[in-house]
Amino acid sequence: MKILVADKFEKSGLEGLAATGSEVLFDPDLKDDALGSRLAETGAEILVVRSTKVTAPILEKSRALALVIRAGAGVNTIDLAAASRKGVFVANCPGKNGIAVAELAMGLILSLDRRIPDNVEALRRGEWNKKEFSKAKGVFGRTLGVAGMGTIGREVAARARAFGMRVVAWSRSLTDARAEMLGVERAADVLDLARRCDVVSVHLAAAPETKGLFGADFFAAMRPGAFFVNTSRADVVDAAALLAALDGGTIRAGLDVFPKEPAESKGAFDDALARHPNVVGTHHIGASTDQAQEAIAAETVRIVRVYLETGKVENVVNVARRPPATHLLVVRHRDRVGVLAHVLGALKIDGISVQGMENTVFEGAQAACARIELDKEPAGGTLETIRSGSDDIYSLSVTPLR
Repeated sequence: MKILVADKFEKSGLEGLAATGSEVLFDPDLKDDALGSRLAETGAEILVVRSTKVTAPILEKSRALALVIRAGAGVNTIDLAAASRKGVFVANCPGKNGIAVAELAMGLILSLDRRIPDNVEALRRGEWNKKEFSKAKGVFGRTLGVAGMGTIGREVAARARAFGMRVVAWSRSLTDARAEMLGVERAADVLDLARRCDVVSVHLAAAPETKGLFGADFFAAMRPGAFFVNTSRADVVDAAALLAALDGGTIRAGLDVFPKEPAESKGAFDDALARHPNVVGTHHIGASTDQAQEAIAAETVRIVRVYLETGKVENVVNVARRPPATHLLVVRHRDRVGVLAHVLGALKIDGISVQGMENTVFEGAQAACARIELDKEPAGGTLETIRSGSDDIYSLSVTPLR
């Protein structure tokens, strides 16, 4: 198996990939057409990336590619639709950077409250202004709103409670019972979160339903003097609405992500939000700790190892959660060569597509049971063809799935 690592990656991860017996090709500077050409040239079956974009043209250049692993949490840099059309699995490493991002989120909250960057800047200018910088509310006893209660959101909530903060949370899947178990209060929606909290920290994935979720109505609902912290994705925020709220002077923001970040890790950057005096900003470094990257590298190696040993893809993000199957065909049969080929051949003649299949072999390898998910009900004649066409079939049945 050939694995192409087309991004910076931990040494421990490269060694772990090599230990699977795979040929590891490390070329961290590959981008765009060069990446597509390299995939085609090497015939690599697995591609590992971090921030490198994997677009449709890149995917189209390779017939051998079977799995793309994003060595990180989000997959917004990978064209999932194109990968799905090509039958290429896409997996990620969710939760492995949770502690790192939570630490930065808390750092931004404290920096906003104590105005740490402004303190540092004044000192470097040779100015002493204790009177001005002594004005801070403190975070103890204040209310933190967490939008998104995945791994990162939960880590933030735990750290906020350690600072003596009350925590209110919202996510689409959060129930009252789950909120109670996590030790947080549940908000009805993001507007409710804005109204109830002194600080709102966002930990949502980029998706069509979250794009621009935090807009003018949300910022208008925030308490005067509140902080808005975003260490997730820039797309979840209406940048113009946030800029208007910051101009109004009623809120301040801590941002690790921006709408138009440079493609390279170093270069010029001109962004109205980043330059705003009411913003404390960092350079999209939420997951960038040695601990997080080592954990992500280890998870990448685990995904590859499981795939090589079982053919299954852990943390896959682009397979149908509910395949469009309508009927289940169950065939009990002798474990003999050609039995399943006979069954599948009859289904093909009937124009039936197989949406999923599992064949379980019994102890002793004399018999097996195949469970075949179909996109429509087989005709009676098809079932009779299957039944009578092989002496190795014990029984078969068809049941509707929905």
